[in-house]
Amino acid sequence: MAIDYRKTYRIDYRKRPREAAAPGSAAAAAPAPASGLASAGAPAPGVSLEKVADRAPGLVSLFKAASVSLVKNRISGQRAAVYLVLDRSGSMRRYYRDGSVQHLAEQTLALAANLDDDGVVPVVFFSTEVDGVAEVGLDAYQGRIGALHESMGHMGRTNYHLAMQAVIDHYQASGAADPAFVVFQTDGSPSSRTAAEHVLCTAARLPIFWQFVGFGDDEFRFLRRLDELPAPQRRLVDNAGFFAAGDAPRSIPDAVLYDELLAEYPQWLTAARAAGVLA
Repeated sequence: MAIDYRKTYRIDYRKRPREAAAPGSAAAAAPAPASGLASAGAPAPGVSLEKVADRAPGLVSLFKAASVSLVKNRISGQRAAVYLVLDRSGSMRRYYRDGSVQHLAEQTLALAANLDDDGVVPVVFFSTEVDGVAEVGLDAYQGRIGALHESMGHMGRTNYHLAMQAVIDHYQASGAADPAFVVFQTDGSPSSRTAAEHVLCTAARLPIFWQFVGFGDDEFRFLRRLDELPAPQRRLVDNAGFFAAGDAPRSIPDAVLYDELLAEYPQWLTAARAAGVLA
């Protein structure tokens, strides 16, 4: 679904979360699924290894590494719609040139192949505004990020909140019943910190988890702050994680990358169910 990225994105701040089940009610008495695993009889998530090998043989090792991490975190039965958000601020230029951003896209696509059955990841490029929205899929991923990036022209400043709202708009318009897992890559703090923090806190009412990934040698104080914002004082649930990938993100072993991406997701699934954000 195309997004008009020229508009000003805003959350519907009037939206309220579903109330948690009252103590003693039938809903409260029902046992919750263990560690986010899909219920019995539910369709198995993910694309099969055979299909990945046939359609995208270059992703097989990544697919296997992601699968191992999902099992390790006891969420291998969890369905999710996976998104990728990529920073196009001027300081990101070298990471597009050296293939680091392309590699992250491939890692994210392989994770998505484990979590959803369409083998497609919506990608939001942002800098001062949302620069563009596209997709990577099992049938179209090789060299795609660099080509898309080059087609978008000028690299600007850094504004998280516009890209975050673009993801929210897309997710809500899609009618997805499964939660969204967003890999949000950046190499520094946003120009508008107040707006980014506000969108994150308000979006805690939605079934969307934000996994921030920092490229470069920045201290990432703001991203660490977002990761540590208290719940429920500032946001309904803790809906974000953060991982500093360092100055050479391509050198990180795939298994380590996936463990870092998924480190806080199981806790969010549990908290989001308890708060009524997830059914």
